[in-house]
Amino acid sequence: MQPSSITIVMPVYNERATLRHALDRLLAVEMPLDTEVLVVDDGSTDGCLDSIEDLVEKGDVRLVRQARNQGKGAALRRGIAEADGDLLTVLDADLEYDPADFPALLAPILEEGARVVYGKRSYGGHAAYSFWYVIGNKALAFWASFLYDAWLSDIETCLKVAPTALWRTVALRSSGFGIEAEVTGKFLRAGERIFEVPISYRARGREEGKKIQWTDGVAALWILLRLRFAPAARALTP
Repeated sequence: MQPSSITIVMPVYNERATLRHALDRLLAVEMPLDTEVLVVDDGSTDGCLDSIEDLVEKGDVRLVRQARNQGKGAALRRGIAEADGDLLTVLDADLEYDPADFPALLAPILEEGARVVYGKRSYGGHAAYSFWYVIGNKALAFWASFLYDAWLSDIETCLKVAPTALWRTVALRSSGFGIEAEVTGKFLRAGERIFEVPISYRARGREEGKKIQWTDGVAALWILLRLRFAPAARALTP
């Protein structure tokens, strides 16, 4: 059945400097589907929600709150449980991704019958990129491609679009950044083909609040390996 709506989940933790700007950019995009914007606050303490009170009151944004900080994965899992759209995707509040890319990401689904589409980042001459950051991302994509007999360029991308029912079926468990590797492994174990569409990307540095660590990359390698060889019933259930 052709999807008619999409939920964009925005996990938020202490993003006062960027949250309002990120939502204003998103709401300005002319989407090809009815769109629910769902902000999941993961126990923020910096008052960032004060900057979007008017958007929540007008109904432009729906807000749910976690009682305490539990990690990006936990916030995303809450968003998946709460979403009303036929499709679901994620947009971080840190301005690294451009929401204007969403119509292009949806095109393979609406026009070509694709089910899962990832936004593929390119790594140009941006000052915030480090050698190991780029190599780490490429290594993870190669590892996933090797393990699952696929060809993927970017599995850590935030912009992943898939049916909401599929996000729920794969029963994600990770609470931290490992959820990116987990969802890719589980989509592939479920027999899904992942289409990739080029997107724009502006990486931010540590001084701007970048939270992911090299240890998250190591954990992602292990998650992909474990899921690849787990019994099918265990790989796709809680």
